Amino acid sequence: MSLNKVMLIGNVGKDPEVRYLDGNNPNSGNTKVAQFTLATTERYRDRNGELRENTEWHNIVAWRNSADVAEKFIRKGTQVFIEGKLRTRSWTDQTGNKRFTTEITVDNLQLLGKKTDNPGAQPVQGGYQQAPQPSYQQPAPVQPAPVQPAPQQEPMDISLGENPTDDLPF
Repeated sequence: MSLNKVMLIGNVGKDPEVRYLDGNNPNSGNTKVAQFTLATTERYRDRNGELRENTEWHNIVAWRNSADVAEKFIRKGTQVFIEGKLRTRSWTDQTGNKRFTTEITVDNLQLLGKKTDNPGAQPVQGGYQQAPQPSYQQPAPVQPAPVQPAPQQEPMDISLGENPTDDLPF
């Protein structure tokens, strides 16, 4: 058995770069991929009691619906929760050197923080306007069926037959 699972909460380091597999044609209907960086910061006190920070940068790759969410709502500075898998790729660069990169492929992406904290929110008079959210319509409440009283029945006379110690009805 094996497990490849990554869970991160951090801030986006740059606006997502969105590409389509057949070029940059958003109307092509082909698969979309979004790439961006995510910073996670660990804060701790060292032996001298001084506050220290260690920031790690992660390369994030979001496909299809997650790429749609990234394109519409994620901007530099947005706080997000990412759940995904580690993937390592290799390629040969233009000078013939073999290169490697490790990325997190997104399985689940959730926006965190308040709308006013999101750099994707645009200021308007009297507050902030969030980029349009996908429409969601709450289902209508289910009305319970009216309860009708059970019809009155006469009590049944259950006879135990010839053997009164046998209380089984069959």
